[in-house]
Amino acid sequence: MTSRRDRDYEPVTVPFAATPAGEPGSVRDWANPYVWTDRMLTALENGVRGGRWHTLCDKIRSRRNLKDAAHRVIANDGAAGVDRVSTGQFERRFDEEIDRLEAELRNGTYRPQDIRRTWIPKPGSSEQRPLGIPTVRDRVVQTAMLSVLEPIFDVTFHEQSYGFRRRRGCHHALERVEALLEAGYVHVVDADLKSYFDTIPHEALLARVREKVSDSRLLRLVEMFLKQGVLEGLTAWTPEEGTPQGAVISPLLANIYLNPLDHLLADAGFQMVRYADDFVILCRSEEAAAEALGLVEQWVSDNGLTLHPTKTRIADARSDEGFQFLGYWFKKGRIRDPRPKSLQKLKATLRPKTKRANGRRLQAIIADVNQTLRGWFGYFRHCHWTVFRALDEWLRGRLRSMLRKRRHRRGRARGRDHQRWPTVFFTEQGLYSLSAAHVSLCQSCLR
Repeated sequence: MTSRRDRDYEPVTVPFAATPAGEPGSVRDWANPYVWTDRMLTALENGVRGGRWHTLCDKIRSRRNLKDAAHRVIANDGAAGVDRVSTGQFERRFDEEIDRLEAELRNGTYRPQDIRRTWIPKPGSSEQRPLGIPTVRDRVVQTAMLSVLEPIFDVTFHEQSYGFRRRRGCHHALERVEALLEAGYVHVVDADLKSYFDTIPHEALLARVREKVSDSRLLRLVEMFLKQGVLEGLTAWTPEEGTPQGAVISPLLANIYLNPLDHLLADAGFQMVRYADDFVILCRSEEAAAEALGLVEQWVSDNGLTLHPTKTRIADARSDEGFQFLGYWFKKGRIRDPRPKSLQKLKATLRPKTKRANGRRLQAIIADVNQTLRGWFGYFRHCHWTVFRALDEWLRGRLRSMLRKRRHRRGRARGRDHQRWPTVFFTEQGLYSLSAAHVSLCQSCLR
């Protein structure tokens, strides 16, 4: 039964610009003060002599930088590597471990250990993706390296690169996509790099790092991390290309390698929005989109990468099919839904929490479910209103089925179950409503 609230509700989509992600800020706002002095930041802004940075390894191994890096790694927790040393164990030997890393980096005896490879499922798919887990001590060194290298390269990155950059994120990229669509850039090159992180050529990547860094010890560290052994089960092997997903330094290296593509397309007059290896190019005509795709195909081929043959295409954002980017599905000009895989992932998360045979108290189940719903809405709050209504109904149906079973009734909730446990019942129990959250967001944006 449709409530008055539903009848009065305008079926709108909240624009990304209505809840802006905010300005990314300058490097000075986030550069690690244990590494970057005011004098160095000034040199970064004005450009260093010769365009390359020297004598950086001493900043990686400085005790303050290593301790700061270790605290970050410990705070992130994460699984143990091949040496089975957890972050907790590392923390209990904190000073001893820092002393050891500092000495090894100073005398040149530091060697990274093998990466433990595991496989994790791709959301909404039966496929899996590889995840590399370095040891805690290697993660500390990579974090210390990141504090040194990140500002040097970030200032060279194009403004339309959003992935794995400080104070930039998915909503910045999505906000830009929306602005371009509204400006008439509706012909979209939807590109997909096949196994990008696993196929980056090592020598070409190192050459790009050398364009800004001349410290031979630091360059040797980068090379060692690229050529780290991989332990998968009982099999150990050494990669000849790629940078492992899961390594602290990998996202920066991945951005460094694609940075020339960003500038190539911008210089050619194309509007590209990239988040790591996921990017779209928005054009005013299909002919321009075809030209942009040709430029990408040539660059990718020249740089040892491969476009996915079936996932790379030219799309019309006004069509029913549209295109997908960063979990959102843009179609019919303005409608934005979560892509099917994003919905499948949410439901897959909620199903175990709302099983019919769940013996936990209803309030405990709702508290657990709410945590998932709030996080999901925080990201997908810009979807069309009908998405939230359908998900609310689906979830209440699962909860009614659970309550029905507790009354020793078989089957799914139906008939009088909807009167026995109406929507208001779940509201009184504190269940988070996606529809209500969306209405509240719409109202706040109209004020």
